Amino acid sequence: MKSIFLLSVALLILFTGCRSIKPASEISKPANNEPVPVSVNVPAQTDFDNPTTWLIGYFDPGRLSQEPYSTWYTKGFDDYQLNTEALNKLLDKNKTGITIKIVMGTWCPDSRREVPRLMRILDIWQFPLSSVTFIGVDDAKHSPVVDYDKLDIQRVPTIIIYKNNIEAGRIIESPATSLEQDIVDILGRKE
Repeated sequence: MKSIFLLSVALLILFTGCRSIKPASEISKPANNEPVPVSVNVPAQTDFDNPTTWLIGYFDPGRLSQEPYSTWYTKGFDDYQLNTEALNKLLDKNKTGITIKIVMGTWCPDSRREVPRLMRILDIWQFPLSSVTFIGVDDAKHSPVVDYDKLDIQRVPTIIIYKNNIEAGRIIESPATSLEQDIVDILGRKE
């Protein structure tokens, strides 16, 4: 019984012995008040090839504004130079009955380039996010989404535009002209 008590006291001292009760400001200043170099643990650049970083299946687009995705998403969104002529045509398009499905890989450089740009366009167009579905895929372009195989995804990103639940067209990997113009062209097609 005495040995258990001594062991408990020893463990208590061991686990509390590394803690400091001094405020951080006192710890970081030496007696001579010279600045102390502080080492900051800066996280290494995220390895988006690592499967632990992949968004797989349906996901909320708000996730792209969070770390680690925000590092590329915010820059791509903010830096995109809009095709104003095509954007003005798009702003005249009726959004009623239009839905968009975005199939992307967070590991894919093309997805990381095009999706933030598309989201900026949709933001300016005031396209409702409730009419946009995001599907994340792995590097084999598979996703655990029901009937996913019917989408016939070969490359990502694939942006599928629907008019009244009928596929009107796709932008695959990169736009033919610009995202804005390609969307205008797809929406201008006859059903």
